[in-house]
Amino acid sequence: MLIIPRDFYLLPATEVAPALCGKLLCVKSEDGSIIRRRITETECYYGEEDTACHAHRGMTERTRTLYLEGGVAYVYLCYGIHNLFNIVTGPAGHPEAVLIRGVEGAPGPGLLTRALGITRNHNGVSLVDSGIIWCEDDGYRPDKIEASPRIGIDYAAEADRLRPWRFTIR
Repeated sequence: MLIIPRDFYLLPATEVAPALCGKLLCVKSEDGSIIRRRITETECYYGEEDTACHAHRGMTERTRTLYLEGGVAYVYLCYGIHNLFNIVTGPAGHPEAVLIRGVEGAPGPGLLTRALGITRNHNGVSLVDSGIIWCEDDGYRPDKIEASPRIGIDYAAEADRLRPWRFTIR
């Protein structure tokens, strides 16, 4: 298996999101064991111009991680109860990320962080060289990846709500 290199994460979120479907999300747990789950669903968020992106209103303490160079984790608290895991993509200074919406055995962004032990302590951690959290490519390629509009973004402008930036293995 190959740990996905930084060059992959420097691509735009619109390219990384579908390409992550079928890859393995890996987390080293506190006891040293490694949990591996295949990514089944992603969504991309692309820049300040995307009204669904957390960075739509610019850099804040919460969104600072989104402005880093691709290849780090962006983990935030949603509804005060769920940690949601994103992978920052693209060049430093352009806020974009891919939300991992589901993995095998945990079909939802809150379920997957609980199943893998991902917390806000992972925010800003490198997926390239930390040895804590990373993605692997084991050569698996899904037969079909379906693109559809993102969900749970009723606050965004209609054009952004309709973008087919949610990717699901079918």
